[in-house]
Amino acid sequence: ADLSGVKLIGVNLSEAKLFRANLRGADLEEADLSGVKLIGVNLSEAKLFRAKLSGADLSEADLRRASFSGADLSGAGLSGAKLSGANLTGADLQRANLSGAKLSGADLRTAKLFRADLEEADLSGAKLSGADLRTAKLIKANLEETDLSGADLRRANLSGADLSGTKLSGAKLGGADLSRAILLETLFINVSLTCQHIGPCVLDHRTLKQNPMLPLKFLQGCGLPDAFIDYLRHGP
Repeated sequence: ADLSGVKLIGVNLSEAKLFRANLRGADLEEADLSGVKLIGVNLSEAKLFRAKLSGADLSEADLRRASFSGADLSGAGLSGAKLSGANLTGADLQRANLSGAKLSGADLRTAKLFRADLEEADLSGAKLSGADLRTAKLIKANLEETDLSGADLRRANLSGADLSGTKLSGAKLGGADLSRAILLETLFINVSLTCQHIGPCVLDHRTLKQNPMLPLKFLQGCGLPDAFIDYLRHGP
């Protein structure tokens, strides 16, 4: 069905069948789409401010540049969804499945992503400052140039993730798994790095130079030999 540009503000659509419907640019502010199957639907540039989408299936949906500010997407299925440039500020994405989702350039500031599945998701250039990512799964996620300033990543699984150029100023990383992560020009400032499951990872000299106060246990966990760590801290 072609419903592009339609206005359905506050409407209850929890029983609707919208499989692969065209809702490009639609206004669904505060609409109730809880549990609705929206597989492959086109919601690009749609307005979904404070909409209820808990448990909805948005797998493979086109959500580019859509506005989900304050929306409830808890437990939603968003695997493989296209969310590049989407506005998800303050959205509730707790326990949502975002595996393989395209979130490059998306705005997820202060979003709730507790226990969310972001395995192999593309979050390059995304804004995640202040986001709650506790125990989130970010295995092999692309976090290049992502802003994670002040984010809560305690016990998050970042194994194999690409953190090249990532900003982690003030982030909480207690108990996070950074094994095999790529840390090239990554910025750690005022960061708690009590990572309990750290393993060998790629760490470049620029990252070491920009972050001279990285904890000893963190450097050892990254696989750096004690002699090299002593050289970094005290010189030849």
